[in-house]
Amino acid sequence: MAAPTTRGNQLGSLIFFSRWLQVPLYLGLIVAQAIYVWQFMLELWHIFHEVFMGHGLSEADIMLAVLGLVDVVMIANLLIMVIVGGYETFVSRIKLDDHPDQPEWLSHVNANVLKTKLAMSIIGISSIHLLKSFIDAEKILSKDTGFDTLLWQTVIHLAFIGSAMALAWIDRISAKHPAKAVVADEQPEPVGVL
Repeated sequence: MAAPTTRGNQLGSLIFFSRWLQVPLYLGLIVAQAIYVWQFMLELWHIFHEVFMGHGLSEADIMLAVLGLVDVVMIANLLIMVIVGGYETFVSRIKLDDHPDQPEWLSHVNANVLKTKLAMSIIGISSIHLLKSFIDAEKILSKDTGFDTLLWQTVIHLAFIGSAMALAWIDRISAKHPAKAVVADEQPEPVGVL
């Protein structure tokens, strides 16, 4: 009788240990973030060079370039949330309780909070892309498919907003009505017995 329990415990332990297979994925995201830092520095140097040593940039060009920098920063923030929050939620606790730089959201991170924060970050990134398109609307609309491009970018942005609202609503509903824990020793009440 003990053999199935031991076998079941070993299988459960193996499945639980498999969470460590995600570590290379998070390390890969750290490499991707380093690439974004490099890209940010190259773009910043390009702006600096054009403004002070090159032919200069128009106000609209500077605004578009700065929005590109903001976009890179927001994607880097998204990567940090996925790396830190995902590791904390799915792999192992990061013991930062006494660290002065611990992100405020890390203390109450779970899969639902992480999904909502990621959705909000994606909306922010989409907003930056949409703003860049609207600033550059004259050039986009001069193309044959320019109107369709702006229309679809707006529709996709609204879809992101709708998805984030749905995730927040689901999170709110699940917080109000948490699932009941099932205790193995409890027997269900017989129906219809007085």
